[in-house]
Amino acid sequence: MQTIAAALTMVRDDAFFLKAWLRHYGEMFGRENCYIVNHGRGEEVARLAEGCNIIGIPGDPHPNFDMKRWRMLNNFVQGLRCYYNHIVVGDVDELVVVDPSDGRTLLDYLAQTKPRRILTPLGLEVVHRIDVEHDVITDHIIGPRRHVRLAPHYSKPCIVSHGAKIARGGHFTQYDQLHSPDELFLFHLKFCDFRNYSEVMNARNAVTDSVGAGVQEASIGRHWFAEARGEDRAVFEAFAEMDMQDGFDLGWVRKRMHRSWGPRGDTGFWNFNRPEYNQQYVLPDRFNGVI
Repeated sequence: MQTIAAALTMVRDDAFFLKAWLRHYGEMFGRENCYIVNHGRGEEVARLAEGCNIIGIPGDPHPNFDMKRWRMLNNFVQGLRCYYNHIVVGDVDELVVVDPSDGRTLLDYLAQTKPRRILTPLGLEVVHRIDVEHDVITDHIIGPRRHVRLAPHYSKPCIVSHGAKIARGGHFTQYDQLHSPDELFLFHLKFCDFRNYSEVMNARNAVTDSVGAGVQEASIGRHWFAEARGEDRAVFEAFAEMDMQDGFDLGWVRKRMHRSWGPRGDTGFWNFNRPEYNQQYVLPDRFNGVI
């Protein structure tokens, strides 16, 4: 029985991403060390996550959904810290990966990482280049999908072994140090498959419609609302227009994160600048199959 690391997420349906999450963390940490908040007590989530620790909660729509969700996840994280050295917490479409060149799994890596700190992997968004990537995803995502764009918004402080509070959305913590090891990446999968994207966005738009509050009134991510969605195919076609970069040296991004690190006003949270980068990379072959 390992007590090095546990993984925690909250999910409502989203079978596509849950399968990837379970394959990634369930196989690495052991399903008995995976904790899934089943929002709405979905039968498919319960079936797919068999062997994990499933926490069923009511699924009634609420305009402060994100606020309530992260208040609960914060409390779960701190409770789990009583039993594990590290907690990996985040959305079901966010997976933390150790660069395969390091030679260690995430579990091996965390076994050799000092506790009482928070780690911030570098965020990369996996994008489906529909003009050149025609393979259907059947199991692993990296392989059929190889293109990523820089995503500072998803460089999240998501590996927790400290008592600091996590902000709504998981983007900031009340921890005044930035640990962003070269070996760690967070892959955000929202745009990894065109067909799945459309299906997920239809479901999320239905949720926000049922809430009855607009973008300005609700504490729900703007990207859940139909009015902020845009035309799906145009979103994916635009990925081809991003500047292609040679190689895969991203040390300069981490340096910029450290240079801009500081308090987030008087909130008690800490952050770094999160500029929009119009750059894409092709993942090296060593990443094939990591998720």
